[in-house]
Amino acid sequence: MKYNYLGNTKIKVSLICLGTMTWGEQNSENEGFEQMDFAYNEGINFFDTAELYSVPPRKETWGSTEKIIGNWLKSRKIREKIVIATKVVGRSGMKWFRNKETRLNREQINEAIDGSLKRLQTDYIDLYQFHWPDRKSNFFGKLGYKHEDEKDFIEIKTQLEVLDENIKKGKIRYIGLSNETPWGLMKFLSISEKYNLPRIVSVQNPYSLLNRSYEVGMAEISIRERCGLLAYSPLAFGMLTGKYDNGAKPDGARLTLYADMYTRYTKPKGLKYSEKFNDLANNNNMTPSDMALGFVNSQKFVTSNIIGATNLKQLKSNVDSYKIELSKDLIEEIDKIHDENPYPCP
Repeated sequence: MKYNYLGNTKIKVSLICLGTMTWGEQNSENEGFEQMDFAYNEGINFFDTAELYSVPPRKETWGSTEKIIGNWLKSRKIREKIVIATKVVGRSGMKWFRNKETRLNREQINEAIDGSLKRLQTDYIDLYQFHWPDRKSNFFGKLGYKHEDEKDFIEIKTQLEVLDENIKKGKIRYIGLSNETPWGLMKFLSISEKYNLPRIVSVQNPYSLLNRSYEVGMAEISIRERCGLLAYSPLAFGMLTGKYDNGAKPDGARLTLYADMYTRYTKPKGLKYSEKFNDLANNNNMTPSDMALGFVNSQKFVTSNIIGATNLKQLKSNVDSYKIELSKDLIEEIDKIHDENPYPCP
């Protein structure tokens, strides 16, 4: 396994991060245990979860993934060898979390941290992330920014102050963002510097062959500010595995089970360009998954590539992607397809 420093910290995390959001919905606790055992034995020391998981988000299942991880940590007794990342939900309309509109205010961040600690059965969280901003902005598939005046969004300084208090209490070690924009990331960094508050060490945003928007405004910040990307959906919900090509609907697959809920990658452009990339991989004697993951792993601004799987066969193949090196010629062919339509699935 390859490892990178998490931001400007002294923590090294595996290039491959174990994504866990299917546990408690598509996967049972036993299957989650199998995946964690396998990942750990393969050198993966970085697990990512969220209070919202499992997905799709439901009142009946939120927090279930953290509970599964907590039970595993308790039974394996290797907490200090695993870097655990989790998240607090932003403004959502999903009132089942705290019986009110979710907001990134002092009360709710504190409650969310304590809840995650209890479910994870641990005294501390290594990386605590805001799942998405409290303010209205570009995330979850939006590119064109349309400003709306907001009088009630929680100030970034306030959010950082709450996290600072929890770091001083030993409940969390480091902090990160998710689904964030260049303005948001730089604002967090500048406020932390101005007021001597905790510094953001990572950003968890989507990044794949079908969505390279991170390269435009975020990649330079990640490199220059040592605040790397934790890339999620590197296989675009499985579209870049080839299993959905030609209209296929595999039994038990996420986009078969939840096609109406997750359309980010299944619109006409997504279908067209996923097949173009998958064909390119096949024509170069590679599996589509290997090419897609190898591309993400090769980026200088990527700290870790978050992969998830519903079975061990998928997981083993995905974990092995850290060994892949794409040729210069293949990257040029990838870029030619990218240039036809840079962001088919933002």
